[in-house]
Amino acid sequence: MSPQTLEQRVESLEERVTRFEELPARVDDLTLQVSQLREEMRGEFSAVRGEMRAGFAEVHSQMLKLHKETQSQMRMLYEDALSRIALTKEGGAPPAPPGRPA
Repeated sequence: MSPQTLEQRVESLEERVTRFEELPARVDDLTLQVSQLREEMRGEFSAVRGEMRAGFAEVHSQMLKLHKETQSQMRMLYEDALSRIALTKEGGAPPAPPGRPA
């Protein structure tokens, strides 16, 4: 490789210095973009958390309702079983289960 002339070396150095001089502005722009991205993400994550909280509350409410319905049905079946046992001990025929013809 042939040695560069002094003029070529100076031009090369000037180009490099120009690029280095542009760096602080580019870093400032990048800093601003990162800051904006953080703000956007904070807002979006907050919205997602709110949606999840509302969804969980709805699921919890539905599960509680189903639990109460199940308890009620279990109580009815328990009481039915107790009455059948009592009738069997008394010597009577057990009544037909609810919903079925005798």
